Amino acid sequence: MEPVLVLVLSLSCLLLLSHWRQSSERRKLPPGPTPLPIIGNFLQIDAKNISQSLTNLSKVYGPVFTLYLGRKPTVVLHGYEAVKEALIDHGEEFAGRGSFPIADRVSKGLGIIFSNGSRWKEIRRNLGMGKRTIEDRVQEEAQCLVEELRKTNGAPCDPTFILSCAPCNVICSIIFQNRFDYKDQDFLNLMEKMEENIRILSSPWLQENHSQQSEFTLEHLAATVSDLFSAGTETTSTTLRYALLLLLKHPHVTAKVQEEIDRVVGRHRSPCMQDRSHMPYTDAMIHEVQRFIDLIPTSVPHAVTCDIKFRNYLIPKGTTVIISLSSVLHDSKEFPNPEVFDPGHFLNKNGDFKKSDYFMPFSTGKRICAGEGLARMELFLFLTTILQNFNLKSLVQTKDINITPMFNGLASLPPPFKICFIPV
Repeated sequence: MEPVLVLVLSLSCLLLLSHWRQSSERRKLPPGPTPLPIIGNFLQIDAKNISQSLTNLSKVYGPVFTLYLGRKPTVVLHGYEAVKEALIDHGEEFAGRGSFPIADRVSKGLGIIFSNGSRWKEIRRNLGMGKRTIEDRVQEEAQCLVEELRKTNGAPCDPTFILSCAPCNVICSIIFQNRFDYKDQDFLNLMEKMEENIRILSSPWLQENHSQQSEFTLEHLAATVSDLFSAGTETTSTTLRYALLLLLKHPHVTAKVQEEIDRVVGRHRSPCMQDRSHMPYTDAMIHEVQRFIDLIPTSVPHAVTCDIKFRNYLIPKGTTVIISLSSVLHDSKEFPNPEVFDPGHFLNKNGDFKKSDYFMPFSTGKRICAGEGLARMELFLFLTTILQNFNLKSLVQTKDINITPMFNGLASLPPPFKICFIPV
């Protein structure tokens, strides 16, 4: 028999076997588009806007559906009810960390973001964030940030680097008990390495199997510290950058926030976390920034820790689960006109702050972001301190300011812009 014919027959058999296995497996899983052999449903996913692709598919297959990203199934949860039912009502069963191949190669399942089982629970228990002593460090860094911004002398600047330095220095202060000057070479090297890691993690992701066990070691500790720097710096700095862009686009919002800062804090002391309960509009503005920008649209993949029957479907242990946070943060029933930036989404008719169960920028349940408390503190203290000391000026007319997000595979980033910080 000709070698080419043998090869063709062998490939055909493999494809048929793969299709048969998928068909048998799919009968128990939630519905979804028919996958192609080997590549699955990749052709039905726009890697530049995964969230919108999931929304489109949910309109056809419902709030719980299955995609094959390669040869393995991935269950997608779309909408508040499905997300709540899984991550809160069945929190333990959905508390695994799903496959994220590029990160798996870097972290090897260590650290806090990509670890699983007892290793993850142990490090999570021993990780304290959002404590009173940390507030002092954030306040100190907020003043240092203001001094750096003063050095711009009101000239146009790209705020990306300075806004990355501030949250990174907070992590340095917590871990090393010391902050760094923004021009310190060791600090600059650290920033460069983190930017490189983010670029790698932002590549379009593929499914892949990795199985590596390790005890709690120095390597695990190093991975955890690395997670704190990468997650604790980039997410906060990106949110701060996007917040400033939105405040430029909506000067009436900026004016209301500054009026509240003047009334509650004044000009002669630094803002503190106790002020937040007296500043409902500012609190609402920060919540709306996080809701509107939808920073991590599909969260970090989860996995089920055991076989589970969920909405009459059987999801096997280890199955990756994708959470559409976009579908919750942009729910039109909870947030009227969700595509519009409006702090009123978090205010009642009396102007008091209004909580929402749909506010999930940090995800929810057992694997909610470990740094949520720190991030909330930084966003409040950094933004109020900036607006206490500066007026914001755009280089273009308000109507020409572009706030359309740029998708990079993992996060929604603001388009590049320049801003002038004018001392008040």
